[in-house]
Amino acid sequence: MKKLILCFLSLALAVGTIQAQDAGKALKAAKKALGTYNLDPSNNADKLVEAQKSIDQAIANIGSFEAKDVSKAWLAAGKIYNEIASKDVAQKVVDPTYKPATKNAALVAVKAFMEAKSSAVKKYESKDALAGMKEGVAHLSNIGMGLYDSKDYEGAYDAFKGVLLADELLKANKVDSTLPDETAVNDMRFAAGLAAMNANKEDDAAPIFQKLFDSNYDKPAVYEALYKIKSKNSPADALAILEAARAKFPDDVSLLFAEINHYLKDGKLDVLTGKLKTAIEKEPENISLYSTLGNVYDNLFQKEMEAGNEAKADEYFGEAMSNYEAALQKDDKYFEAIYSIGALYYNKAAAKTKELAALDSDYSKEGLRKYEAKKAEVFTYFDKALPYFERADSIKATDMNTLIALKEIYARKDQLEKSGAIKKRIEALGN
Repeated sequence: MKKLILCFLSLALAVGTIQAQDAGKALKAAKKALGTYNLDPSNNADKLVEAQKSIDQAIANIGSFEAKDVSKAWLAAGKIYNEIASKDVAQKVVDPTYKPATKNAALVAVKAFMEAKSSAVKKYESKDALAGMKEGVAHLSNIGMGLYDSKDYEGAYDAFKGVLLADELLKANKVDSTLPDETAVNDMRFAAGLAAMNANKEDDAAPIFQKLFDSNYDKPAVYEALYKIKSKNSPADALAILEAARAKFPDDVSLLFAEINHYLKDGKLDVLTGKLKTAIEKEPENISLYSTLGNVYDNLFQKEMEAGNEAKADEYFGEAMSNYEAALQKDDKYFEAIYSIGALYYNKAAAKTKELAALDSDYSKEGLRKYEAKKAEVFTYFDKALPYFERADSIKATDMNTLIALKEIYARKDQLEKSGAIKKRIEALGN
């Protein structure tokens, strides 16, 4: 096993270098102070602090010990830090706001026992190291959960990772672990993966979640996290994971939303309508779903108008409108839906404007009649769009798209004073 001295020293308190011959004295002092503390912990708290200070000095000079004494030093360190961890866990139960003087003493203890096992000369040293490690792992699990709850995700990840490492070593030496079976191991991996993700350690989280995925772990969050990680560099692999997750957990809303966002990003509008309808069935009070589905139908409407498929375009126009109106039934001041209805009418007017341009070259009596009829139709849609944009502006006066639409419509209706005022507001926002 690789030496963990540097890891230990990074977690333990910093100490000054002492003479090599004093390292043995520091170890003896640490053991003596720990013994006194154990006789009466409630009245000898200062002895535990003294033991910690002495063992830190001894471990800082671990290289000066003879081989036969190295394991003894690590065993003492593990026992002292186990006591500190035990005290911290008990204090946290009494006072949830308690802040330990030593961060993650249980992790220091577990790593010290790993070193003790690695350097053991006597059989009893190995046995004591494994027993201490088992005790330390129990503390480490509790401390890790506390760190996670307090949003110290990096500390929680280190704790959970330490539990998993110790579990492997304990089981390799035929010692019962606090993680008795594969289910318990996977639960701890899951906790470690979540902590790593929340600590922005995606590179650490990826192999953890991959193991859980490969073992068919029964939590949707595993698949969602792995999809998120892989989507950055391997979109095809990410989609395969998402599709497997949706098949395994068809009723999970988070996965459904991940799927919707995936297809939104890819612009697969025809696929999205069904996904969004399913989402609405699961969350009928989620107003943004109606607005999003309306936007999808709005895009399909514009696509069919450009292709000249007016009947299909009108169908999508109606679907978009009904979803926007459904959103407004939930909240009549919902900006996105109000603006979107205005945009829907505006886009319809814009499409009809192209048809108007095609009639511009026919100056016959019939041609002029058709031109005026089409122009009236265009302005009908602009007139329908206008009150929605004005409502949207009253709710969010700094929305640039709303202001641009208002400026354009006022100009087309020859309301130049209003158009000019909107132009000044746009310029002010731009500045």
